[in-house]
Amino acid sequence: MKVNGKPYRTIWLKESDDRVVQVIDQLKLPHAFEIAELASVADICSAIRNMTVRGAGLIGASAGFGMYLASLEAPEHGVHEFMRQAATDLRATRPTAANLAWAVERMLRAIALGSTPADMRQRAKKEAVALADEDAEHCRRLGEHGLALIAAIAQRKPGQCVNILTHCNAGWLAFVDFGSATAPIYAAHDAGIPVHVWVDETRPRNQGASLTSWELGQHGVPHTLIADNVGGHLMQHGLVDMVITGADRVTRSGDVANKIGTYLKALAARDNGIPMLVALPSSTFDFTLADGIASIPIEERGAEEVRFVSGKVSHGGIEAVQICPDTTPARNWGFDVTPARLVTKLICERGICDANETAILALFPKEPE
Repeated sequence: MKVNGKPYRTIWLKESDDRVVQVIDQLKLPHAFEIAELASVADICSAIRNMTVRGAGLIGASAGFGMYLASLEAPEHGVHEFMRQAATDLRATRPTAANLAWAVERMLRAIALGSTPADMRQRAKKEAVALADEDAEHCRRLGEHGLALIAAIAQRKPGQCVNILTHCNAGWLAFVDFGSATAPIYAAHDAGIPVHVWVDETRPRNQGASLTSWELGQHGVPHTLIADNVGGHLMQHGLVDMVITGADRVTRSGDVANKIGTYLKALAARDNGIPMLVALPSSTFDFTLADGIASIPIEERGAEEVRFVSGKVSHGGIEAVQICPDTTPARNWGFDVTPARLVTKLICERGICDANETAILALFPKEPE
């Protein structure tokens, strides 16, 4: 996608030094656009953990490049032990997104085919680049599939905007390019279909306000920021035509783990007869799990994210402000699980299907490598 008219991905190897990974620093957005440089697997782990990079697909791509950097750091004797520890460290950074462990395992398989440390490093680099390229291509293709759903609604209300509500950031910033939930929106906008996006602020980290709003603005898509609890009101008054979210993990039965608050949007959508759509690349499926509520690990993050908000103040600086009494404790679950029964359709690079095991396995008779 483009930033100020210049094409960018969210992660790439530095052109002048392929031992360095460059990423868009999402902690600085929307007030500053900066590139961070990561030169070790420890740097990658830190960037994932502190959310310099975040989003299911980008976490997976970052893990892929992290394994490549680990291969550069590994001693000539003991490469396999070093890589196994790097894999363990990467997996431990964030537990909910399926893409992370999937990418690490894929990298381990590729590296294991190397006959020498130098061969392993070359295979690691090639696989990490391929993984990132595939993430971008899968998002592009799922955007094409999702476009058909938006176009169908547009045909039913000629001359009017298709109003789409989304939650958190499942845009190109959350992947390598295009995004998941935003990919159909960008495709529709580029095709000339009038769309408007209601952007949930997405407390407590405000990824909707800081990231989704920023990238929609960069692409010229009409949008309006709303408080998280406004969505149900808009649905009751006919101001939402569809809800599209991304996902961090989807079970083979169609249960969806996504940013906390997604479940409540799905309940409101069901009560108002509005399609609840979930967009994801195949790497987000976890075919080992059937019951999402019982089995998907839910990350609990630090209480300070709830107790403080960060933003630009009047003199232009960025500051954190406490919003509760000094002694008030807080809990901070990062994700919730929306049961498959509340999901209208799943959109992925292979097509559109119902959120149930039969339909999912029809699209994926063999698990993605």
